[in-house]
Amino acid sequence: MTRWCCAALWLLAMALPGLGCHGPQPPPFQPVADVKELMQIVIDPAADAIWESTGTFSTRAGVFDKVPRTQAEWDAVRTGALTVAESGNLLMMSPRAKDTDQWMGMAKALVEIGTKARMAADAKDAARIFDIGAEMDEVCENCHGKYIPDYNK
Repeated sequence: MTRWCCAALWLLAMALPGLGCHGPQPPPFQPVADVKELMQIVIDPAADAIWESTGTFSTRAGVFDKVPRTQAEWDAVRTGALTVAESGNLLMMSPRAKDTDQWMGMAKALVEIGTKARMAADAKDAARIFDIGAEMDEVCENCHGKYIPDYNK
């Protein structure tokens, strides 16, 4: 019987160090920019690349529709779309995430709208880019209205 007790104690001793482990440790992310800096330096310029790529404009020469025409212009829209999508992921990282409920939902919406814009840019669908711009504005306004004090005043 003592052999079994010794064997059981040995197994228990071997298992104890691993009891506190619940899988691999998270990656050692080191966020540098705060939310405001991320918005100013990354997200807003990327969103502008989408918003400013399409529209109807009026000048002295007349009214014209602006759409991406060259591959470089489409690439700029695609880059903006990918940046918006990945920025949603950056907003989910601690310490940027303000909560685990609405903030995460809005950040995920940013990923989704950026992904839609990327697909529209890949398809060179200017009308879809225009519509996605309106959807993206709604995503942004919802978040700003919730998380920026005095935003709607």
